[in-house]
Amino acid sequence: MMKKAMGIGGLFALLGSLPAMAQDTAAEVAPIIDKGDVTWMMTASALVLFMTVPGLALFYGGLVRSKNMLSVMMQTTMIAAVVMIVWVLYGYSFAFGGSTSPYWGGLGKLFLAGVTPDSTAATFTDGVVLPEYVFIAFQMTFAAITPGLIIGAFAERAKFSGVLLFSVLWVTFIYFPIAHMVWDGAGLIFNMGAIDFAGGTVVHINAGVAALVWALVLGPRVGFGKDNMAPHSMTLTMVGAAMLWFGWFGFNAGSNLEATSGATLAMLNTFVCTAAAIVSWALVETITRGKASGLGAASGMVAGLVAITPACGTTGPVGAIILGLAVSPVCYFFVTTVKQKFGYDDSLDVFGVHGIGGIVGAIGTGILMAPGLGGMGGEDFAIGAQVMIQIKAVLITLLWSGVGSLILIYITKAITGIRVASDDERQGLDLTSHGESAYHS
Repeated sequence: MMKKAMGIGGLFALLGSLPAMAQDTAAEVAPIIDKGDVTWMMTASALVLFMTVPGLALFYGGLVRSKNMLSVMMQTTMIAAVVMIVWVLYGYSFAFGGSTSPYWGGLGKLFLAGVTPDSTAATFTDGVVLPEYVFIAFQMTFAAITPGLIIGAFAERAKFSGVLLFSVLWVTFIYFPIAHMVWDGAGLIFNMGAIDFAGGTVVHINAGVAALVWALVLGPRVGFGKDNMAPHSMTLTMVGAAMLWFGWFGFNAGSNLEATSGATLAMLNTFVCTAAAIVSWALVETITRGKASGLGAASGMVAGLVAITPACGTTGPVGAIILGLAVSPVCYFFVTTVKQKFGYDDSLDVFGVHGIGGIVGAIGTGILMAPGLGGMGGEDFAIGAQVMIQIKAVLITLLWSGVGSLILIYITKAITGIRVASDDERQGLDLTSHGESAYHS
């Protein structure tokens, strides 16, 4: 996705006047669909779905109290399902519809108009294309998981109908435009020269800021700071985190759009940055608390995955390790000191891990691209200039998502409401919102 070409191939002018010459010319420029690339991208799309269901659902489910586990899993599942439908109806067009606007893709591909099994989307290699359907499916999984990340901020107290309405509004007015701005050839942030290989701004900063706004508007859970709100099952959380790590290879290596050396670099970086972040978080906890926790290991795992996401295709493996070592202390500071100081209840630390980790990764991308640090920048690469571009991209995402999410939350509040009744919250959302329990005596 670093230089993702969003033009659709497959239509070539016939050159020359003689049929034989036209046939020869067409053969020379005909797009190539590589079966290996198609197979890899289909696999990557399935891996990203695996991140959402069951990965994210189990990760978040284990972190809440047992009376709310199924509500979190239901929210994750339903958001993904609804967004997939929205993506096909108009989301793909809004993001990649062929418009020359720097802010959105237009209406050209509403209901996938003009898309057929034979239509194609370009990759990085000239003349090599993917079937457009597989590109649509891959990008659809990104759209499906991103609003699901926000769940962690309002877990255990948000109204189910409000969550679904907000998710539809949010992808429409926040996610699709940001995806266009960052990944489409006409996009504002793309043309600034910002690098976001797999979604540091589009996914993690975007969702992290929205999560912070939700936490501030919704207020803390009943009993916050008084009742025991520890995770009810660290076993499920660790299983979910491991599934996220496994699926993330589709997220990052898949963003290369081809089964080439670029995908192998993204894959290796996703291994080592994550490993370094786990170690780093454990060290910070050992120094500050005297013990390294399983929750800390899971948090470090996600922080490392988030940080390497924008940088995985342009950073060398040693740089990826440095990024992993650096991101965990910063995220740890936000989920402990900053959150405690300001008193907001970001239930599962979406802003502290995804938002802050995404910012660290996005800015770090501008540093670690340097050839002298093992990065993929060219001979004329300048760290200072690229870092400034990365910061501008971060600020645009922060403002667009922050202000837009605030407006959409209040619209949702006026239509469906956003918070359950206090008695329902005390009883637990599994029973009051869905009429079932995760566990039975």
